[in-house]
Amino acid sequence: MMKLNKIRDVGELDDLLSLPSAQVVDAMGQLEGDIVVLGVGGKMGPTLARMAKRASDMAGISRRVIGVSRFSSSTLPAQLNAWGIEPHSCDLLDREAYANLPDAPNVVFMAGMKFGSTGQEAKTWAMNTFLPGLVCERYRRSRIAAFSTGNIYGLSSVNLGGSLETDDPNPLGDYAMSCLGRERIFEHFSRTYEIPISIIRLNYATELRYGVLLDIAERVFAGTPVSLHMGHLNTIWQTDASAMSLLSLLHASYPPFVLNVAGPELVSVRRVATDFANRFGKPVSFEGTESGDAILSNAQKAFEYFGYPSVGVNQMIGWIADWVERGGEKLGKPTHFEVRSGNF
Repeated sequence: MMKLNKIRDVGELDDLLSLPSAQVVDAMGQLEGDIVVLGVGGKMGPTLARMAKRASDMAGISRRVIGVSRFSSSTLPAQLNAWGIEPHSCDLLDREAYANLPDAPNVVFMAGMKFGSTGQEAKTWAMNTFLPGLVCERYRRSRIAAFSTGNIYGLSSVNLGGSLETDDPNPLGDYAMSCLGRERIFEHFSRTYEIPISIIRLNYATELRYGVLLDIAERVFAGTPVSLHMGHLNTIWQTDASAMSLLSLLHASYPPFVLNVAGPELVSVRRVATDFANRFGKPVSFEGTESGDAILSNAQKAFEYFGYPSVGVNQMIGWIADWVERGGEKLGKPTHFEVRSGNF
């Protein structure tokens, strides 16, 4: 992957995002039974599910990978089917629907609510805390990899190198607080029912159609000022984030195994924007000034378990710059990485 100068199209991108490492293939060979991905319709869900399926096939394991979602995209079920993933339509807030969910000894929990949480605080808490309880009741005999976020730590000093898994949470705003609530619910049921769980504090996954680096690139390309209010960040190529999340299933435990998943680099927004400007041959302007703190995670524990990411920030910047210049497809979902208030 590192030797690619550019990614030609969405087909090649999806292939790369779902490409399992040898480590993931080995893990899928060790894991027993089917996998259910709850919330497969999100930004990361389709290619994570496909990675699980590809790795299982490569390991010679006959396994169902089932993707559960409300499927707001009418084309996604057919796409999943083409990849060998079984789509299952379900509103996970409907507790009566849980009886019809397929059994599986392995669950990847990706459902949740972030954007639009301001003004819909009650629904945000229902999605992020009530729903995990329903999932734990339904899959109390399974192992679960549950996605969370580095936002639960709150702001940390840029000089400290990012928050550690052992740091006390300090969430700001309903979104981050409800995500900490999600973790507490998973922990409660993990202890109560002895459910092996891994909690993935992701911060942030990037690909060519979505992510903090794309947000910065689009602003530079359009001549829009780049905000420095959140002057530093972490990001990780989505392939690596998916791989680490799937690998965490083998380390699921009770109480939960908690893992920061982020890139190793402390990324300067100003530097990234300047780099994009140089690649585009365009001027860059900024608004605001860098603060001494930001939402930052230290993912050294993940690297000790699973190794360093296969793709670094400079490679991501090169791919994204080329993609933006060619008018490549985008999801149209800004990350709002610059928000410091916790209101999304």
